[in-house]
Amino acid sequence: QVQLVESGGGLVQAGGSLRLSCAASGRTFSRYGMGWFRQAPGNEREFVASISSSGASTTYADSVKGRFTISRDNAKNTLYLQMNSLLPEDTAVYYCNAQRRADDYWGQGTQVTVSS
Repeated sequence: QVQLVESGGGLVQAGGSLRLSCAASGRTFSRYGMGWFRQAPGNEREFVASISSSGASTTYADSVKGRFTISRDNAKNTLYLQMNSLLPEDTAVYYCNAQRRADDYWGQGTQVTVSS
């Protein structure tokens, strides 16, 4: 069982930056591939970025490539998403996800609002 708690969301002006964190419980965090997803009002949840269990491999949605950076600290059981050059269309609830084989865990989400 893995419990995920996101933090770091808030209100920011367009062009600004935010850093999201996702704290994971348990001793097996380093075995999980991790990802960030987001859901805007009226939209389906969409993929933002993912990182392999070791942190060696990352993948990004085209809409955030070059602006967002996903990283993890396995010693601290924490996942991060550095978001720069934020746009109003980045406004959404951001969710942390952990996956390994059939296991699939989600956090409760953190709201990010970007004003124009």
